[in-house]
Amino acid sequence: MNALTFCKMPFNHRVGWKELQASSPSIPLLVWLVVLPMSLLPPMMLYFAGTHYGDAFMAGFADREWRFITTIIFLAELLSFFIMGWLIHTVVNGTDELSISYQDAYLLAAFAPLPLFASSLALLVPNLLFNVVVILSALVISCSLIYHGLQALCTHKEFDVITISVTYTIMAASALGWGVLFAVIWAY
Repeated sequence: MNALTFCKMPFNHRVGWKELQASSPSIPLLVWLVVLPMSLLPPMMLYFAGTHYGDAFMAGFADREWRFITTIIFLAELLSFFIMGWLIHTVVNGTDELSISYQDAYLLAAFAPLPLFASSLALLVPNLLFNVVVILSALVISCSLIYHGLQALCTHKEFDVITISVTYTIMAASALGWGVLFAVIWAY
């Protein structure tokens, strides 16, 4: 799959998804080739920003234990892949209208956070407002990836409201988990 096809996937459930599904990468292969390398990007960028920008980026930013914080974030990202795959499978198959296989659930769990991982490159710019805008934009694109991925990967009876509801449930659980994690880390 090329980069242009991936860029179209958040906006269309027909482009790229079936090709990705047909390649049928195993869950360990997804971890090694997609999740692990991309999960390294946000902790590395956060460590860079925390050790180079200091309080010029945000008040109190320099006084953090960045090695500890970034290690916890990296481990949480890896763990969240497995939790998200399970959550997607459970929520989708908990409805009468939709169905998804474990393989496809983990495929979606691997590709949905990629915009968020890539948004960490915004930390190269020492501007808090710019970073917030980029991260919120990436969150919207990630939500769209989940929605269109569910449309493409699920067997369903054309109940789009159910797909929207399932997407909302998955994103709400994700946001809650990450919110708690970041609150605990920031309190440290």
